[in-house]
Order: sequence, then C-alpha cells, then structure tokens
Amino acid sequence: MTLSVNQLQCSRGDICLFEGLTFELSAGQLIWLEGKNGSGKTTLLRSLCGLFLPDAGTIKWKGELTRSSEDTFYKDLFYLGHQNALKLDLNPVENLQVLSRLAGESVSEEQADEALSRFGLSGYEETPVRKLSQGQQRRVALSRLLLSKASLLILDEPFVALDAAAVELLQSVIVTQVEQGGMAILTTHQALPIPEEKLIRVSLDRYV
Repeated sequence: MTLSVNQLQCSRGDICLFEGLTFELSAGQLIWLEGKNGSGKTTLLRSLCGLFLPDAGTIKWKGELTRSSEDTFYKDLFYLGHQNALKLDLNPVENLQVLSRLAGESVSEEQADEALSRFGLSGYEETPVRKLSQGQQRRVALSRLLLSKASLLILDEPFVALDAAAVELLQSVIVTQVEQGGMAILTTHQALPIPEEKLIRVSLDRYV
C-alpha cells in the first residue's frame, strides 16, 4: 500500500507554486507537510485528493493512477480541509451518518453518539450544526475520523480551533492510524508524538 507522487507541478494563475515534487508514502508512515504561507500546501493536498488538477506529474495509489482508479482510491481516503463539509441544518448525528453513507460506510446513531462524546460534544447531538461554535463544528467534522475505515488520512491544519482535550485526542487518533499500518499526510504547527522512523518531512520551500 503506497502513495507515490512523481515530478508534480502546481501553479496558481501565472505563479508556479512548486515543481518537481517527488515522494512516496508507505503503510505505517506519516508525511508532515511544511512550507511558508503561500507555498502551496493546501493546493498539494487538494491535488492529492483529485480536487485540483496539477500542471504536470503523476499521483499513484497502490501502483495505479488515482484518476484511473477513483472508486478504489476514494474508498481508502479520508480528507478534511479548511472547510468542515457539514450540513448546517442537520444535527451532528445526522451529519456523521450522511457523510459515512457517502463514504460507503454505515454508522448507527449509537456509534455517532459515541464518537461525538469522545470529542466532548455530549448534549449537542441533536443541536443544528449552525448553532454550534466554530470549534464545536470542527470537532463534529473530526468525529468522522473515529468512524472511518480509511487507510489514508489527508488533513489540512486539523488542530485549528480545538481545545487542549480535543488536540490530545486527535493526536492519539493520528498516531494510532500510523501505528496500525495506516498512512497520514497533514499540515500542522502542532507537534506530533510520532517516532522519527515513521515520520517523513516534506518541505515545499525546496521545490520552488
């Protein structure tokens, strides 16, 4: 199980963000994506997920081009960007159930309740998401991680707007994902207790 990126190039307008980007991520590893503001970190993550079309290069999952094996790739992928991808008129439980169905998974109300409880949202299960704070909405979105069976996590600044308890839980979820043979790619300023042999640092500042 490998994610391979070869000679990737991405631009925004007439500006080349990065070029020649090459790396490989295998089971039980985590990529910590680094780079100054505007270096293209979010663009890269969106490119990996098929939400942005690179100028050049290839992205392969399990040896196959991701654009040629979308069904397999998206089944294995969990992506969370800056937006929480929640329906504001639905409550947290309903959101988790809908998002899980879209990922081809089934989640009971009890499972959703438990995931929300672990992220400190007990008592808010039936509250419309629009009435929750930004931090609470982020925790609803992150609760999906506790229900997902995806082998590849791609997370863009996942620790933003979280309190200390939620940060600690999310760290644990990511570390467990890697320790159990899963994979993760993320941008963050938050330290992660990942053994060095499992950590790959990729700096986009080197590929300008």
